Amino acid sequence: MQKRNTQQRRRAIIERLNIHREVMVDELAQLFSTSEVTIRKDLTELENNGLLLRKFGGAVPLPQDASELSSEKLSARKIAIAEAAQKLIKDHNRIIIDSGSTTAALIPLLKSKLGLVVMTNSLHVANTLLEGENEPKVIMTGGTWDPQSHAFQGKMAEQVLRAYNFDQAFIGAAGLDLNTGTTTFNELTQLTQVMAEVSSEVVVMAESEKLQRKIPNVELPWQAISILVTDEFIAPSDKQHIEQQGVKVICAQTNRIGA
Repeated sequence: MQKRNTQQRRRAIIERLNIHREVMVDELAQLFSTSEVTIRKDLTELENNGLLLRKFGGAVPLPQDASELSSEKLSARKIAIAEAAQKLIKDHNRIIIDSGSTTAALIPLLKSKLGLVVMTNSLHVANTLLEGENEPKVIMTGGTWDPQSHAFQGKMAEQVLRAYNFDQAFIGAAGLDLNTGTTTFNELTQLTQVMAEVSSEVVVMAESEKLQRKIPNVELPWQAISILVTDEFIAPSDKQHIEQQGVKVICAQTNRIGA
């Protein structure tokens, strides 16, 4: 009976999360007449199963799949971050664009760039690039299709990447940890690490709210990152902490989109 009650409570937590887009530990404990310790265990288990993201004091839904980008309305923050990041790209640069919604926001902004060579592990990124006016040279990593990240991963993709050198890699992040670097739910972190290794400059694109996400797997340590492009809502103390680790922090202004 206890196991059944636990399963019912966890299903109810997910249903509530889908409706309210956020749940808090103290509210759930009161709602289900149980302890906060029990609720934290529930959230940890649900997080381990890839059903939500833990945050301080509660949980939020998982970010939308990259495969749904064609119908996703990009947030003002993501667009602002992409506009700031594209200013770092020069004509004829050789760049990597990682899979993800924030990095994919770069694509419409590359139409003014000439002679780009773009490597990606994302079918969505590749297809959208090839629809542009100044069609860049696009190289796919190939490899093993990963349904969690909706991108190619694996040894074959890593080998293809290592055959090239790039000026820049533009990489997203599911989470940011002030002390360790970028974090992810996906345990397949090797490809992102290879992207960083073969690039002269590593640019991470991530909204400041991702500093609140508690995610277990470190993807890139700060020492592997050249620039973090985020939004103006990052706390000054967090910005300073990241800069002290040798990372340049660019804060995109959401009220200046298109300027």
